[in-house]
Amino acid sequence: MSDKTKHPEKDEQFEQLTDEQQREILEKYDPESNTRDLKGIMLKVVFFGLLAFSLFQVYTAIFGQYTAYIQRSIHLGFALSLIFLLFPAIKKGDRSKRNRIPFYDYILSILSIGVGLYWPIMYNDLVFRVGNVTTPDLVVGVLAILLVLEATRRAVGLPITIISTVFILYTFFGRYFPGFLAHRGQDLESVVQLMFFTTDGILGTPLSVSATFIFVFLLFGAFLVKTGVGQYFNDLAVAFAGHLIGGPAKVAIFSSALQGTISGSSVANVVTSGSYTIPMMKKLGYKKEFAGGVEAAASTGGQIMPPIMGAAAFLMVEFIGGIEYWDIAKAAAIPALLYFTGIWIMTHFEAKRVGLRGLKPEEMPDRKAVLKKIYLLLPIVGIIVMLFNNIPTMQAALYGILLTIIVSSFNKETRLGFKDIIEALVDGARTALAVAAATAAAGIIVGVVVKTGLGLSLANGLVSASGGNVLLTLFFTMLAAIVLGMGSPTTANYVITSTIAAPAIITLLMLDSPEGAVVPIAVALSAHLFVFYFGIIADITPPVALAAFAASGVSGGDPIKTGVTSAKLAIAAFIIPYMFVLSPELLMIDTTIPQLIWVLITAISGMIAIGAGMIGYWYRDVKWYERIWAVIAGLLLIYPEGISDTIGLIMFVSIFAFQYFTRDKSHDKVKAAPVA
Repeated sequence: MSDKTKHPEKDEQFEQLTDEQQREILEKYDPESNTRDLKGIMLKVVFFGLLAFSLFQVYTAIFGQYTAYIQRSIHLGFALSLIFLLFPAIKKGDRSKRNRIPFYDYILSILSIGVGLYWPIMYNDLVFRVGNVTTPDLVVGVLAILLVLEATRRAVGLPITIISTVFILYTFFGRYFPGFLAHRGQDLESVVQLMFFTTDGILGTPLSVSATFIFVFLLFGAFLVKTGVGQYFNDLAVAFAGHLIGGPAKVAIFSSALQGTISGSSVANVVTSGSYTIPMMKKLGYKKEFAGGVEAAASTGGQIMPPIMGAAAFLMVEFIGGIEYWDIAKAAAIPALLYFTGIWIMTHFEAKRVGLRGLKPEEMPDRKAVLKKIYLLLPIVGIIVMLFNNIPTMQAALYGILLTIIVSSFNKETRLGFKDIIEALVDGARTALAVAAATAAAGIIVGVVVKTGLGLSLANGLVSASGGNVLLTLFFTMLAAIVLGMGSPTTANYVITSTIAAPAIITLLMLDSPEGAVVPIAVALSAHLFVFYFGIIADITPPVALAAFAASGVSGGDPIKTGVTSAKLAIAAFIIPYMFVLSPELLMIDTTIPQLIWVLITAISGMIAIGAGMIGYWYRDVKWYERIWAVIAGLLLIYPEGISDTIGLIMFVSIFAFQYFTRDKSHDKVKAAPVA
């Protein structure tokens, strides 16, 4: 067998984007990737700075963390100082000029180091005079706020920077806001003390999670990437799904679901796996917009795919309290399964409708050769087992890194040498920079909410606007999460919506409980997962759908049409959160095995019906009235309740039978479609 047969990605008909093309798309749609190309001495300075950042985090993860203020401020100092060296202030124009570090960025980087070291150096003095802000404290605190905002603008984007700035201004000028939003304004000293000299502001819970759980898991992902597991996900997906009807689209779904376990970025996932899968889809007949939509929808779902979900999932552990990360991963399993099942079903129906084939045998990789590298998945399996057995999250991630190094040694091609380990440490730290900036900015928002009572005011306002109706509250929350997510990272989006909207949802769900009753885990988890899901879905919701726009950059399709298609394919993500809030059985909370099996059967049947209704094809073309019938049947089946399941099942069986017995048998055999 030729090399091209073994690796279809090398075949000219499935030609991938070049590294330069991938980089251009990432820089356009993903602020985290828009960095300088440093050379000479500064390249070495940044390299060793990133390495030192990782070594500090690994050291504290193994031997114990410093006190909260010291751990978080050092983490922040590392991140800010490196961001000003790596990320240009202006990202357009002559690349050669952008790659040069101007004098003011050296100054900002040095100031960031000073801010990061202020707490470790002055710790005893600051603790002794807690609440008494001196002039040096005031200067450092103001600098910290300004540096965080500017670093966030460069590494994360303008939307979250604007939101954080508005929240800060609100603390000063709250008295001028109307009605329930009005509050007594704060002076500069009070704001600075809150933001940098308490654990309610910049050094608050979001940054704490970045400085602990998130960083170590990002390192775990960097080590996995070094073993070549990303390309292996593609090979594995092609080997098992490439031959199916519309195979390349199913490869994209399979591969993106796996890629999501090591990537917390929808855009990066799109460009990484999409540069491989989108050309295959286009070659076999999928329209550009549909090919891009499939990849964008699948890649976005990676953040809700257990066991390693987006960074916001780690924040959820702290925000809810009383649960472990495994509880969140387990609760997200069925919704994630339904999400990807829904995309799979709709691409299948679209392939049948258009008449698209799968890959030919000569276009497929050698399955035996692919299976020989199945050991590369052992670290991911190991993480699942460790989390299931209640091993602490950080410890599980460290063991996962160690297991990755051991597993890589099984084969000469994947073996990690000393240089590879160093590079993985550097890559992990580089990935963590934007997360640290985003969580620091999110801390500003949390601090304002805590100090001013804004969260309670907005939650009460949300409940009042919805008239106390749960569905209306959920709908308004969905809109808020999607709007906030237009250009903002999921982490910051989750922090805002979980502090403002989630309490409103919890309040309404607890109305029938005795006053003062403890909020059940099921209620808190469903409310927080609700805002988490819609913060992610913003990446594929027009008019600003960054993942879809990145996919259109790879496919050459229209960005808005690609966004509409991706949102259509991800319809499950717009339905399922409502279902698990109203009926937490979908989250596997207080559910028996028989109940769980029944929920899965009915929910997947529901996704089949909705998929047929949305695409307009099942065993034959679905008429307009059949589409309405199918969608209603699907909604009733997804909602886990006895009467709705019964009615939905009757409707499902009736339309299935009608479709099957009136089908055109000549279409049962899918033919190859012309090249688009």
